[in-house]
Amino acid sequence: MNTSPPPVRPLRTPSLTAGAALILMAVLGVFGSVVVVQGLVTPGDAVRTATDIAAAQTLFRSGVAALIAVAVLDVVVAAALYSVFESVNRAVATAAAWFRVAYAAVLMAATGHLALVVDRLDEPEAVLAATEVFDSVWGLALGVFGVHLLIIGWLAVKADFIHAAFGVLLVVAGLGYLADSLGAVLFSGYAFQAAVFTFVGEIALIAWLLAKGSRVVLPVRVHSWSG
Repeated sequence: MNTSPPPVRPLRTPSLTAGAALILMAVLGVFGSVVVVQGLVTPGDAVRTATDIAAAQTLFRSGVAALIAVAVLDVVVAAALYSVFESVNRAVATAAAWFRVAYAAVLMAATGHLALVVDRLDEPEAVLAATEVFDSVWGLALGVFGVHLLIIGWLAVKADFIHAAFGVLLVVAGLGYLADSLGAVLFSGYAFQAAVFTFVGEIALIAWLLAKGSRVVLPVRVHSWSG
């Protein structure tokens, strides 16, 4: 008679990894996009933008580095969340991970335009154009990120180790990003930022990963065949 306990899989490592990475990403993202890019770029004014960046080149380079780090951490989070939710539906969890990786790749490509700015400060129009390309490409990429959140939300609703309310909030957050991304494509001069009001799901997920997810232990499904 086999009296050994059934095999289990704790979610501590992937949950803590995802939660910590998401917090670090939030800090780096705010620094890179808000403090640096928005702080140094004056929309429509190429000369002032180039002048301000030239006067704060170290800060600008730091902001670019922060955004690159965000893209790398996105890949880490994609892998960690896959590990958290794969037991719900492996195929769907895989799709969620790839959508986030795709978003990270586009963010990295968009940030590449900013990385070239410091070498072209004597061409103000080119500098402003590069920042505009970054902004536009990242905005479109957030639609891909929104799809990732929709899928993670679905997985959270279906999972029995996290309350369905977290999944609903993640779906709402994903819809906010999708609305902003599609709005920018469909409507000229679109300025409303739905994600500013729907991001609560992301905060809730971080809190769950660090406080609850790290304590979840799942049974390992053992498949057997008889013949």
